[in-house]
Amino acid sequence: MTILCKQDYQAPSGLLKGRVILVTGAGDGIGRSAALHYAAHGATVLLLGRTTSKLEKVYDEIEAAGGPQPAILPLNLEGATSHDYQDVATKIDETFGRLDGLLQNAGILGQRAPLEHYDEQTWLKVMQVNLHAPVMLTQAMIPLLRQAPDPSIILTSSGVGRTARAYWGAYAISKFGIEGLNQLLADELSSEGKQVRVNAINPGATRTGMRVLAYPGEPPAQNPSPDEIMGTYLYLMGPDSQGVTGQQFDAQQR
Repeated sequence: MTILCKQDYQAPSGLLKGRVILVTGAGDGIGRSAALHYAAHGATVLLLGRTTSKLEKVYDEIEAAGGPQPAILPLNLEGATSHDYQDVATKIDETFGRLDGLLQNAGILGQRAPLEHYDEQTWLKVMQVNLHAPVMLTQAMIPLLRQAPDPSIILTSSGVGRTARAYWGAYAISKFGIEGLNQLLADELSSEGKQVRVNAINPGATRTGMRVLAYPGEPPAQNPSPDEIMGTYLYLMGPDSQGVTGQQFDAQQR
């Protein structure tokens, strides 16, 4: 499969006007940046994350910039159940009646260790947050996405979710699962009359807290900030990507 990139995509100012977009892990890093960019292009952004204080900061940033009023949906994916995901769906349905976009961005690193020595509880936590939660939340959101005229799902992959590397443990395996979810959902949803497109993005080396944890000796300044990789995130969430589904994207040119 050809890996695509839209890093240089120039989004028009009103690209997402009137759209309702749910962003997980919206409190910082790539999720925060995506939420701010989506709002700046006209979307009502639903901020989902585990730390309310961080979500409130993003909320205030969006309002200060003059974006549509966002909403905060506190949820800790480590302990979330199907009831929690359905509760989120109910709240969105009651307020908006549809969902135009879903960015599954939340994730955790876990251990960098040989599989032989990998801690079982850490393994379970990483798989819960990085794979099980995106599957179950997406399942709960599909009926709402079907109500939108041009719905899009973006899943977050990784380079080690395409080619595994030693010591990446549960993180790598969970991202292989995300790549499988991308293919499966795209195939299932493209067979319907109204297509819900689904694509996966590998953000690449980006200046985030997770990158620092994974590469503590790496100078952070050598990597682009999340704001610098938003072209692909905007492209896939807007109308210019209609008909594009089941594809692998890199957020950065190699």
